[in-house]
Amino acid sequence: MAETKQIKTALVSVFHKDGLEELLAKLNAEGVEFLSTGGTQKFIEGLGYPCKKVEELTTYPSILGGRVKTLHPKVFGGILGRRELDSDVAEMQKYEINPIDLVIVDLYPFEQTVASGASEADIIEKIDIGGISLIRAAAKNFNDVVIVPSKEEYKPLLDILQAQGAQTTREQRRHFAERAFAVSSHYDTAIHAYFASAE
Repeated sequence: MAETKQIKTALVSVFHKDGLEELLAKLNAEGVEFLSTGGTQKFIEGLGYPCKKVEELTTYPSILGGRVKTLHPKVFGGILGRRELDSDVAEMQKYEINPIDLVIVDLYPFEQTVASGASEADIIEKIDIGGISLIRAAAKNFNDVVIVPSKEEYKPLLDILQAQGAQTTREQRRHFAERAFAVSSHYDTAIHAYFASAE
């Protein structure tokens, strides 16, 4: 089981785009291919980098008003597939699932939406489903995948890329996974607090 893993493909799905430019520039310079959805995909292409649409990968459009975009076996199989497990590799080949090595997510701003005094309908729509699922899947498979769960983690990854190119150690990936579950836990706690306060 290789300790160091090369980043070849990155799935980028972020709400806030600020602070992302430098990280994308370095990833592009390292030859990393981008995969994205909606506004993030347009943002990446606007910077002059090629970016494949998730819809091209899944052959499904974004549906239900954007509620379902990334939730598909071609995406989650690419993240969760264990590269050292022959049966996983064989299934990925059988179903034409390409590995995804890096996932960059910045979740819908749930807490800010609640704080703004928005309506319940607007608040509910800011409960991120795809993003939180991507974070958990990538963190679970940290043995193979790097997870950047918020814009606060852009700089730590950039520092790694500048020091050692588009590759990470298992220890580094495990650290990002720890940060990812901290983000996930905080996010779900905030959602729970909102529902509990409405009772």
